[in-house]
Amino acid sequence: MSIYDKLAELQITLPPVAIPAAAYVPFVQTGNLVFLSGHIAKKDGAVWAGQLGKNISTEEGKAAARAIAIDLLGTLHAAVGDLNKVKRIVKVMSLVNSAGDFTEQHLVTNGASELFGQVFGPQVGAHARSAFGVAQIPMGACVEIELIAEVA
Repeated sequence: MSIYDKLAELQITLPPVAIPAAAYVPFVQTGNLVFLSGHIAKKDGAVWAGQLGKNISTEEGKAAARAIAIDLLGTLHAAVGDLNKVKRIVKVMSLVNSAGDFTEQHLVTNGASELFGQVFGPQVGAHARSAFGVAQIPMGACVEIELIAEVA
């Protein structure tokens, strides 16, 4: 099954690449590695703002991380032209806008990790990962995620 068949089965439509909000580019490829800049959570086209452990639940944060993963897939598609070229999701780094006592950043980030596993399968989609709690994210977003992928 192609990656695009899997996306259709999951009822996922890839979004266009978002225009950067500052002085950076959405992706850089060097050799067989593609580095995607951090993508922030969006809901209904607007920044999904809030803080985990204050006014956003772990389940909502997980949904935000999944939404970011879909945006990342759109950017990765734009970077390489064909998601079937992805040999491995190498690394995911997640920043979770967290209240001081919130400790479930890893569960929030599962929203992205689980989607990559569903789309690419257990070999290609399995990745190294970091999930950090941070005091704030640009524009008050609840989650930001960046990604590194290996491509053919």
